[in-house]
Amino acid sequence: MEPRVLAAISRDPGLMEVAGRETDLYQSVSDRAFSGDRAQAKLAVLGAVYGQTSGDGLKNLAALRRRFPRAVAYVDDAARAGEEGRLVRTWLGRTCPPAARGTDDATEEAGIPVADDDHPDAAAPWVPGYASTNARARGRFARNFVVQGSAADWALLLLAALRKACAGLAAELVFFQHDEVIVHCPEEETAAVVTAIHEAAALAGRLTFGQTPVRFPFTTAVVECYADAK
Repeated sequence: MEPRVLAAISRDPGLMEVAGRETDLYQSVSDRAFSGDRAQAKLAVLGAVYGQTSGDGLKNLAALRRRFPRAVAYVDDAARAGEEGRLVRTWLGRTCPPAARGTDDATEEAGIPVADDDHPDAAAPWVPGYASTNARARGRFARNFVVQGSAADWALLLLAALRKACAGLAAELVFFQHDEVIVHCPEEETAAVVTAIHEAAALAGRLTFGQTPVRFPFTTAVVECYADAK
């Protein structure tokens, strides 16, 4: 999902072309920028989204920037905004949580539990990136938010379209997580549900991102037990 969403929101011509193919996306990226090394290409793309910008990540980012400059610039700009304490938005306009102020009660402002004063040696609580007073952590959060948040925009529209398509069926939407959906239905409705899933994904892509060549394909499995779907 991540590179497809990044292609759609950045409008990078090269990455949109790659994400519009019916071939393996990471392999296509690797053929362009990493001499056919798919594993390296996947690490590079996810590193750009999740903020791996040091060590090998920096080298990978430079290779991506040469081939897909608008895509890398999009997440770089978001990271810069986060580092400066500014808000960033998903493609459909939802804003990220505000940064906590750099004060002693910053974690409390962000709704994060703090260690008891009677136990000063207790481990410091985990602080989410958006609430961190560390500019780089905030930047990594903002970099990721514009992509993952936009993916959530797409997912909400996908689920709405799928619910509408199944409205006249016995089928029930029972589970969704990240990019995986489970529909429970009678055996005779399986073909209709498979079609509905593919059509809902395509419709959600158009509604969320407009007309782009980017594809959001779903693979489907019809099984009696979820364990058999893998």
